[in-house]
Formats: sequence, structure tokens, C-alpha cells
Amino acid sequence: MTDSPITPLAPIPPVVPSGRMAALAQPSYVLPCGLHLRPWESYDASALVAAYADPDIRHWNRPDPLTEEQAVTRIARWHERRLAERSAVWALAPADGGCAVGLIGLADIDLRGGSGEFMYWLLPAGRGAGATTEGLTVLTRWAFEELGLHRLRITHSTANPPSCHVALKAGYPLEGTMRGALLHADGWHDEHLHARLSTDADQ
Repeated sequence: MTDSPITPLAPIPPVVPSGRMAALAQPSYVLPCGLHLRPWESYDASALVAAYADPDIRHWNRPDPLTEEQAVTRIARWHERRLAERSAVWALAPADGGCAVGLIGLADIDLRGGSGEFMYWLLPAGRGAGATTEGLTVLTRWAFEELGLHRLRITHSTANPPSCHVALKAGYPLEGTMRGALLHADGWHDEHLHARLSTDADQ
């Protein structure tokens, strides 16, 4: 008695082919709140320095302080990482011009697996107008419909209700809590996990 030959499985194709993201122009949008969602520019360096010194942004996002020269370098690296299809970062800025007052980033991009993670912050000058929710809404649509990702997620400390509110309002339901998931200056924090699929109905 001989064993039947095993039929090799066909390889699983990538959800998004390599090169697709680099070939897409990074989009810009004027949001209903009046802010402009656009790529970061070198002249936004002072806003990045201010953000990384802001107590709330430092507490929840844990960035290292930057000099203005380091901020210019970081912004240039963000553009390089987008072309390398690893992340994409947008500034929230006044629609009539001026420096950024906030950031929305799509990081941990896995084109083969079809996923990525959004993160966001706002300086005090950008808070209270709903800019983050509006920006997440349009970028979610772009990530699903133009880039072709399948799953997008948002994680945040359970002690940060405003971030949770933004995620829920942008249509990212809560999937669960990750215990002791991230170390902040005041100790380990549990993290909420929110996610949307490209097959979800608009919420």
C-alpha cells in the first residue's frame, strides 16, 4: 500500500500587491471642520517639536523630545517610509495655510496580510472641532477603497476616553481589551482594540 501523493497548496496571494502603495499619490482632503488633511512638510517641524513636548501627547504617545533639526529629519523619513510601503503620515493643518496642529498616521502596514493601524494626536489648537474623527473617516475610506487593505485597527490606553470616543465615532467598534499591553510613564496600561473590516457596512 502506497500513500497518495499530497497535492501542493497554491500560495496565498498578497491582499495588496507590492508596489501599489508607493505608486499611489498621498491624498489630501479639506475636512468639513475646516482643517486640511495633507502630507507633512519640512516647515511643519516647529509643530512637531511642540507636539512632542506637549504633556498630553507625550503621555499617550510616548515620543522622545525633538529639536527642530531632528523634526525636519523625521518628516523626511516619514516620506521615505511611505515610499517603502511601511507607513503613511498626514498633518492636520489650517485649510488656509500654516503649520500642522495634529497628526493621523497609518502604521504597521502589512500589504501581504492586508492590515494597518491608525494612530492620532492633536495639539490644543486643533482640539474640539472633530478633526480627528473626520480625518479618520476619509482615510479609512482611502485605505479600503484605494489602497485595498482588508482590516484596520486602532489601539489606545483604556485610561484615555477621548481616544476611545474618536475611534467609536469613526466607526471602529471595540473588539476587546489587551491587558498590560503598553508601558507608559506611570506604569503598564491595558489597551482597547478597535477594528474595522473592508466588508463592514459604513457606520
